[in-house]
Amino acid sequence: MNINKILVVEDEKDTLFILEKLFLKNNYEVYTATSGQEALEILKKNIPDVIVADWTMPIMDGIELCDIVKRDEKYKLIYFILLTARASLKDRVAGLDKGADDFLVKPVQNQEIMARIRSGIRIHNLQNELKKIEHGKVLLEMAATIGHKINNPLSSLLMTIKNLEDELTAEENKFEDDFQIINKSIEKIKKLANDLTHIEVPEIIDYTSDSKMIKLE
Repeated sequence: MNINKILVVEDEKDTLFILEKLFLKNNYEVYTATSGQEALEILKKNIPDVIVADWTMPIMDGIELCDIVKRDEKYKLIYFILLTARASLKDRVAGLDKGADDFLVKPVQNQEIMARIRSGIRIHNLQNELKKIEHGKVLLEMAATIGHKINNPLSSLLMTIKNLEDELTAEENKFEDDFQIINKSIEKIKKLANDLTHIEVPEIIDYTSDSKMIKLE
């Protein structure tokens, strides 16, 4: 079972302790930081589903952290909740402009923050599913394009090979082994082109330690 992850960023130790215990009690995996800079270090190793960050903190506050997170492609789908004593419309607009997904005004009630967390995780999961669907569509279109692009020159190559075979006389059958190798290679390319143009559910697998490839049957 997948355990959802929450990163709590809060410089007030008591508030941080209370939120951490609350989220652990509700079966979430919890990371904690006391500043935006510390949170960024945690993000390098662990990407949460939700960030709960206080707006007002030293070194780097919650709104600065939110701006950095939402501008980074790796982190932009993280659901970002700002905890703030600022209840004015102007402050909320400023937070939304930086990419905040939700606000909670201090003091926060346990039931309310848990409801916002559950809502944030649902939205986070939905966004990830949509991203996977879009990624799959791109892979399918790319695979089909490559397959068709391979098929066109391959057809020309096949016709050329056939013409050469027909032109050669019996005395020149010394090229027979070469033609067999060529034809076997052509069959492999034809199969690749066919596989690419008929992928239904693209699956990415590891090719080397630092690269991946599309799995073909």
